[in-house]
Amino acid sequence: MRLQALVDDVLSVEEFGDGDMAIAQVVPIQRSRAHGTVAEIQGASKNFGSVRALVDFNFQVRAGELTALLGPNGAGKTTAIKLLLGLACPTSGRVSVFGADPAEATTRTRVGAMLQVGRVPESLRAAEHIDLFSSYYPNPLPISETLAIAGLEELRDRKFGDLSGGQKQRVLFALAICGNPDLLFLDEPTVGLDVEARHLLWQEIRNLLGRGKTVVLTTHYLEEADALADRVAVINKGSIIAEGTPAQIKSRTAGKKIRCVTQLSAAVIRDIKGVIDVQADREAVVIQSNHPESVLRGLLSLDLEISGIEVTSAGLEDAFLALTREEK
Repeated sequence: MRLQALVDDVLSVEEFGDGDMAIAQVVPIQRSRAHGTVAEIQGASKNFGSVRALVDFNFQVRAGELTALLGPNGAGKTTAIKLLLGLACPTSGRVSVFGADPAEATTRTRVGAMLQVGRVPESLRAAEHIDLFSSYYPNPLPISETLAIAGLEELRDRKFGDLSGGQKQRVLFALAICGNPDLLFLDEPTVGLDVEARHLLWQEIRNLLGRGKTVVLTTHYLEEADALADRVAVINKGSIIAEGTPAQIKSRTAGKKIRCVTQLSAAVIRDIKGVIDVQADREAVVIQSNHPESVLRGLLSLDLEISGIEVTSAGLEDAFLALTREEK
């Protein structure tokens, strides 16, 4: 009875909120969905010589949503973004943005982009860059508003070449939004930012969505996609292998994770009924299981000194790794 009570306490500790044993829970942020498709790739393939970067690729961007395009390096994310920006043409298939050719001038004035490959003159000041880029658009934001959104008010007169890596990222973000675009492409926007700056940028992205903008995000920070995305598309080897809300993608990886500090070896833990996988995590181990209750009973019966128990649902990173492993 004491063992059962201890297991029950661990599995319900989310109601108490602290202690040596805790359950973490991620609650998705609800945001109203808009309707309509603003950009689409239909049955597209893209070849670079003998290399097939995209294969029968289908992808939709819905109005008013943030769509995260995730995939390992070389999966085809950059190629897909280049097609949508009109920077490359598909070998076969169709690409449209706002119902037109993405390379058309009238289409491009409604689109903003922050790309990893972006380069700007180092000698111009931050405000000068924004002023120049704003001139390319018919209805740009006031420069003061762009500076405020990007957190550059105190850096407006600094030369781009004198800025830190994180500050340069904020300038590139400002250049992407200064034209007040309806569709915004953000390619790894928070690389080089510290935790506080990253979360501030997340909030600015949410503000843009709140104003009815549409965003396509590529990122290697899976928690970033989980926090921001309405919809996630996972790409591997040039094709979409999974698509849906973050919750739907995460449901592809069943079960929960148990993290704990124990003297038990990985081999012993794997023999406990209900254990799917065991991985070392610094001083602790992380156990994946479809039946965490029975696994906890087994752990507690074998190691009375076990500590630091945390039980969490499988996250987006777990689902991403599982999906891309399946495709290898």
